[in-house]
Amino acid sequence: MNDLSFPPLFNGYASAGADPFELACQAAAEGTDAGLVIHDIAQDRLRAAVVFAPEVTLREAAIMLPLCGVGFQNALGVLGPPVVALHLGWDGVIYVNGGRCGQVTMSASTSDPTSVPDWLVIGLTVDLWPADDETGKTPDRTALYAEGCGDVLAPDLLSAWLRHSLAWLDTWDNQGLASLHREWSGLAKGVNENVTLVGYSGTFVGTDEHLNLLLKSENGTDLIPLTALLKDTP
Repeated sequence: MNDLSFPPLFNGYASAGADPFELACQAAAEGTDAGLVIHDIAQDRLRAAVVFAPEVTLREAAIMLPLCGVGFQNALGVLGPPVVALHLGWDGVIYVNGGRCGQVTMSASTSDPTSVPDWLVIGLTVDLWPADDETGKTPDRTALYAEGCGDVLAPDLLSAWLRHSLAWLDTWDNQGLASLHREWSGLAKGVNENVTLVGYSGTFVGTDEHLNLLLKSENGTDLIPLTALLKDTP
């Protein structure tokens, strides 16, 4: 396996099969510095989690979930073949050529949208090989190497994900959310379709300027905040 290269101020270690997201949340709760990257690269799956220390409220910091989704798309766009189409679900699901292929998740030290969290962890899971050789049994799921990405090495993909996500973080810090909103909206899956997300059902009509979900139903249009996607701390 290739050695991983981390961006400046980031460092990490392999979890040896344990859940990186769970370990990162535990380390963050114990006071680890931001920039910790815990990863687990197996033959069939790539998992990683990154600890951040937001300086804004959770309501604003939750943008890190779609931001890191865009970072992954950019990374695969550079490393993968041009025929591969990657789209992002508002709930963090990663779709490759229409099939579910991975997930971006998020947890934080608080669930209060108005508080500045002590830490926020973003997790990434990507299926590299199908769980079953008979892929017809799960036509809605796929894996990266089943979609023509066999030359994409998992360590390179993880490194590129970190770099592109940090580039978008810098863009957000310096230019606001307009560029990220445009980029994410161009990758969004399910727009103008009926969906059920985090317990809400309706027509996905788009997002507001902060990428909070807009769902239209017979009762009107509901705004579902990104903080609704927070996972309980493991």
